[in-house]
Amino acid sequence: MNVNQLSKRLTLVAEYLPHGSHFADIGSDHAYLPCYVCLRDSEAQAIAGEVNQGPYNSARQEVEKHELQDRIDVRLGNGLEVVQKDEVDQIVIAGMGGPLIRDILEEGKDRLTSVERIITQPNVDSKSVRQWFYKNDYELVSESIVEESGHIYEVLAAEKGDPSRPYHKESIEKEMWLGPFFLASPSETFIKKCQEELNKKEYVLRQVKLAVEVSESKIDRLQQEIRWLKEVIEL
Repeated sequence: MNVNQLSKRLTLVAEYLPHGSHFADIGSDHAYLPCYVCLRDSEAQAIAGEVNQGPYNSARQEVEKHELQDRIDVRLGNGLEVVQKDEVDQIVIAGMGGPLIRDILEEGKDRLTSVERIITQPNVDSKSVRQWFYKNDYELVSESIVEESGHIYEVLAAEKGDPSRPYHKESIEKEMWLGPFFLASPSETFIKKCQEELNKKEYVLRQVKLAVEVSESKIDRLQQEIRWLKEVIEL
């Protein structure tokens, strides 16, 4: 991957950034995304945040290679501590697990006062991110899904607003887990993801039933999730 051949998932993330965006890319990894955006949008500015020295050095080299030092500031730091209050309008956190993205947002939420949009790409457990948005008055405004190199990635975008708007009271638990926008118009890729998830859940259920001490609550939960997945697949 490089700036001219960005991965499908990061290209999808970039599409959520408006023209002239001032954004921070947390966990920037070589600063490919900020460079890609700034090379295509002369008004865009970015902060590339990295917690480890190696990727931080790589990101600086990438920015210098494209002569973007005046528009991309590479900073070493943990999570949102690389961002000052009211410094950016958008935050990107991509390529991490959902629980880690949630923790980064939670630990740095005092830095989000001016942030109009948060764009996330959780590798696993997107439910954690949806729940954080919901509890912190961010309205989930869009969900996208893409398959690349045998993996399926979700991109979730949220803005300050009514966190309950995309959900239905009677099915919020299912929507929080699988995604309200995905469920409203399931794509082939989303159905494929649900089929993969169903196979895993059915395997886990068989293992749980074989256990010496059977957890009835865990069995009930797994059976409920299996029903939900089948509802999507059998549409």
